[in-house]
Amino acid sequence: MSSADILLPLASSLANSKGWDDFTRTLMLAGKSLTPLPLDERTAETAIEGCESPVWLAYLTEQDSVMAYSPSKVIRGVLAVLLEKANALTGEQRRDFDFEDYLSRCQLERYLSQSRGNGIKSVVAKLKGI
Repeated sequence: MSSADILLPLASSLANSKGWDDFTRTLMLAGKSLTPLPLDERTAETAIEGCESPVWLAYLTEQDSVMAYSPSKVIRGVLAVLLEKANALTGEQRRDFDFEDYLSRCQLERYLSQSRGNGIKSVVAKLKGI
């Protein structure tokens, strides 16, 4: 297993959660760790189309990281898991990384509705293009 395949702490805590309640609580706690995208960066250009809840995602040069925000607590948790991994990768690694498999390995696909899952696919597509 390469270092790119290793689950980082937030993803690992989801993978190790037991049952729906524990998973949901863990996901919401993960969302609290998300540094929100500043208000002035939440623009039409950073908005993700196709999401059930509003989502904004951008690479901020001054922070040297990808940042995001959603008013949805569940989606903030998913974003925290995604960005924890995305920000640990180089731009080239991020473009080639299988985020869908990563989310599957931490059980997220089991707990997301189809509409949320489709929105997350849009987030991953934008993330790979940053």
